[in-house]
Amino acid sequence: MAEPGVETRTRSSVITARAAASFDPVGRSVATARAFVRDTLQGWGYADIVDDAVVLTSELVTNAVVHAGTTADVLCLRTDDGVRVEVGDRYPEREVPLQGTAQSFGSPDREGGRGLLLCAALAARWGVEYAPTRKHVWFQLDLPQRPVGIRSAGPVLPVELLPVADGRIRVAVVQIDRSGAINAWNEDAEELFGYAAEQVTGKQLTDFAAWPHSPGMATGIADALQLSRWEGSYGVRCADGRTLAVYASHLRVRDTSGEPSTVCLLVRDFERAVIQSPQRTPSDSIGGPLSEGRTADPFEVFIGSPAPDDLDGLLQRTVERSRDMLDADSAFLLLATDDETELEVRATTGLPSARQRFARVPVEAGTGRYGSARMPAVHEDLTAVPGAVPLLNGTGMRSVVTVPLKVEGRLTGSLGVAAEAPGRYSNEDALRLQFAADRIALAVESARLGELERLRRGSLSFLVEASDLLAGTLDRDQTLALMAQMTVPTLATWCAVYTIADQSSEPYLSFVLHEDEERIDGLKALLSKIAPPEPVPTPGARIWAAPGEAAHQAALRTSMRSLGLGSTPHLGSGIGTTLATAAAVGGETVVLPLVARNRVIGMLTLGKPTDDHFRQEILELAEDLSRRAALALDNARLYSERMAISQSLQRSLLPPELPHVPNVEVEVIYRAAGEGNEVGGDFYDLFPIRDGAYGFAIGDVCGTGPEAAAVTGLARHALRLLAREGFGGPAVLERLNAAILDEGARSRFLTLLYGELWPQEDGSAVLKVVCAGHPLPLRLRPDGTVEPAAEPQPLLGVMEDLELYEEMVTLDPGDVLLCVTDGVTERREGTRMLGDDGLAEVLATCTGLTAGAVASRILRAVERFAAEPASDDMAILAMRVPMPHAPL
Repeated sequence: MAEPGVETRTRSSVITARAAASFDPVGRSVATARAFVRDTLQGWGYADIVDDAVVLTSELVTNAVVHAGTTADVLCLRTDDGVRVEVGDRYPEREVPLQGTAQSFGSPDREGGRGLLLCAALAARWGVEYAPTRKHVWFQLDLPQRPVGIRSAGPVLPVELLPVADGRIRVAVVQIDRSGAINAWNEDAEELFGYAAEQVTGKQLTDFAAWPHSPGMATGIADALQLSRWEGSYGVRCADGRTLAVYASHLRVRDTSGEPSTVCLLVRDFERAVIQSPQRTPSDSIGGPLSEGRTADPFEVFIGSPAPDDLDGLLQRTVERSRDMLDADSAFLLLATDDETELEVRATTGLPSARQRFARVPVEAGTGRYGSARMPAVHEDLTAVPGAVPLLNGTGMRSVVTVPLKVEGRLTGSLGVAAEAPGRYSNEDALRLQFAADRIALAVESARLGELERLRRGSLSFLVEASDLLAGTLDRDQTLALMAQMTVPTLATWCAVYTIADQSSEPYLSFVLHEDEERIDGLKALLSKIAPPEPVPTPGARIWAAPGEAAHQAALRTSMRSLGLGSTPHLGSGIGTTLATAAAVGGETVVLPLVARNRVIGMLTLGKPTDDHFRQEILELAEDLSRRAALALDNARLYSERMAISQSLQRSLLPPELPHVPNVEVEVIYRAAGEGNEVGGDFYDLFPIRDGAYGFAIGDVCGTGPEAAAVTGLARHALRLLAREGFGGPAVLERLNAAILDEGARSRFLTLLYGELWPQEDGSAVLKVVCAGHPLPLRLRPDGTVEPAAEPQPLLGVMEDLELYEEMVTLDPGDVLLCVTDGVTERREGTRMLGDDGLAEVLATCTGLTAGAVASRILRAVERFAAEPASDDMAILAMRVPMPHAPL
């Protein structure tokens, strides 16, 4: 069962008036659609329902042009019981819920469904109609029931302030049928115009009306007679040849059989107060005098009330009213740059606005007086003066009038109207347009300065946020991604980042991003096929035409192939992808150099879709961003190089692999603290000395960085060399101590556990160890007993004369020897520290485990001891003599 108030078909009502318009799929079309509906309903005299209609239209047009991304068609219909507004889009998917179901509309905050929720709340009836290629959402607003009584009243006025009229006021009543022919002509009409009823009956009213091209009148009299209500001034040619200025009120009616006709009430123009609606504002000339005793702000008369509160809305309303004022085919408004050398297109009507928006033209467009935007200009035929108005090239416009917008003598913009026919405008038209421009120039400049201030504040916030994000990472790939994500869609529709490894390398396409993820692959493929832009260090944005030209050629070739081969599903899909890519990069493309430390390290490329242009403020903001991004990218490069060097050096200080020791399990775990950009001071080694003998070591150099790495490398290689020369443990460490002290200022003290291992035939292993200032090795027996396996002795790198000795340890089957660095024993959580006793407790739980399992359990215990990551390097060396017949 359908929900109350929801219909899926059109009601059978008699349509007495209609108005239609289409709006391009751009954001500013929403404001234009609101103005269209507001003006239409106010013209029909339905101010009571204007607000609801505008709100609903705004939501539905937003869904069409912003979310569905298609042209929106708006149709206003005046019926006998209200007003019906239809909004159609070209999107075939059924994105809105079907009526008559129990389906929920979802959250009101969800943009896709808010328009339908408002329809349900505000409209008397509404519905959705689908076609294979279109979708219509319509709503109807009923006229409010007005109580019988006084509709309007005026104050008591002195006699001298009353409107002037002849002693005998005549009101001509003329009735016009469906075809526009006169079928009724009263006596007052005969007296006013001199024609008898039989002379005019059956003839067209247009044969007698002198219809002017006056401000606010873009329609002809035939169109006006089709409106439900119309009121205004025009002339009637009388029988004696003179033209009588009349004020008319037209009302569209129908008879009992449904046949429509129009009743016209006509009085002499100076007697308009007799039939003039008090709530209507006459606008027979822009900024001119109103009815006697009344005045109005010329700006409000021209723009309408209420005036738009945003710059784009104000400019769009201005060009629409300018076009109507001179009955033109198109109109345009340009704003001057700060240096007044160029004009930027900001609003158009009747022209391909998407192509022209934000395009720039020079102020001095030609060589003659009328080529300048600093004074009014009239061109009777643009074909005679090619290029006089660059904005109109290729648009089919022939005649044009342009006037400057000036504030305190300074050029702030240019306003123009154009027509397809030549010779349409005169100097008088230029004066009328200049009068209108003078009325709105100050308001436009004030709105422009307000927008500029908001843009500058937004730019400052944007750059601060961008700097924080770029400073928060030293990863090259993440920096590239951040650069692209900050520009799309805030600054551009798509972005590509080229990087240069060194001065001899060619630019490389490193990252591509488009606001529509489905366009990224096609865009990347297109850019990969064309040569990258030249790495010019000159600051500022420069135009790069190669992507647009390549996309155009690819689309042309694909279309030609499709015409020759026919359409197949696979080929059709390829055509769609190619054309979509061409549309995505068909607009303006600019390249900004990425310069850091006086070197070009890459290029930031920004692009717009077909026929779109960048604003100068956006390019300046992009230039600021490119400087910050270049420094962040170069810092990431330097960090990556340093980290790679550090990691390579760290790997060189550790043994590449551990040798196999007969009858002994050996496991080593090494964990470096930090981000890997510094070389750690912990190291370990296990190496063969001679047949049947192996040396092992685990140590910790004080500090990190190059100095610590130098001592680490010295210690590791000296141990191997001296041990293989046949020196015993004490002699090896004493000579290493002397070598460390010889390093002078670069020397670092070193804690070291060094030992020699001899596996025995009976399954045991004999060790000789020297513990020079290092955490003592721990021995775990099969019964769970844990005891130190050595005595502490002086560390290396402090004293010249050392007296070291070695201790012999025998590992029986099942015994484990655990050696660690101080990063294990000094693991902290607040004031608690794991310590030697804590390590011994953990080791006591490892009976029966293999060497690898013992090392892993020790590591897990250390990591779980504190929530914070380890701040010191850790090395764990575990050796176990297996029980008899146990697998190695």
